[in-house]
Amino acid sequence: MMQTTSTIPFSAQAETPWVLPHRGVVGIACLIIAESAIFLIFVVAYVYYIGKSLSGPLPAQVLELPILSTICLLSSSFTVHFAVSALRKNDQRGCTLGLAGTVLLGAIFLIMTGREWYHLIHDVGLTIRTNLFGTTFYSLVGLHATHVVIGLIMLTIALVLSLSGQVKETHAERLDVLSLYWHFVDAVWVVVFLVVYVLGR
Repeated sequence: MMQTTSTIPFSAQAETPWVLPHRGVVGIACLIIAESAIFLIFVVAYVYYIGKSLSGPLPAQVLELPILSTICLLSSSFTVHFAVSALRKNDQRGCTLGLAGTVLLGAIFLIMTGREWYHLIHDVGLTIRTNLFGTTFYSLVGLHATHVVIGLIMLTIALVLSLSGQVKETHAERLDVLSLYWHFVDAVWVVVFLVVYVLGR
């Protein structure tokens, strides 16, 4: 009786074990999915009511492209990425500078948004009760601004901790989770900018 030899190659090396993703990343991913659904509802509502206001002012009459504030907010994605990368290399000074730049750029965006609202409310007379445009505009842009405020609070806390030397290389995963939230806020602004200030005008 002949013995058959298997020709199937066998690797002595064991397969790389699958590692669970960081729980913070999973948590922020779930949050982003939920928040995306909320923003989608507000965006759809804004698009649906474009041009249906029975009285003025209308978007084309009062809205100006917020180019500078948009540049500031989108640039903050690069600075927060720089902060995380620096922390992974144990460069605490670079991390602090990146966080400081992110907080500064985010604050400039909020200040410019506040100035825009002040102009629309006090100079133009556009409030959330004026017409459908006012209602959907303040709801959508206000929702985004609220997320910017929340992100800035968390980034400011991280900056204070970094300045006091309490942020170490071992905290890189946590800072990365925070940066994912900030990237989400920036990505949402791209949609809001296109819908409100480009399509809506």
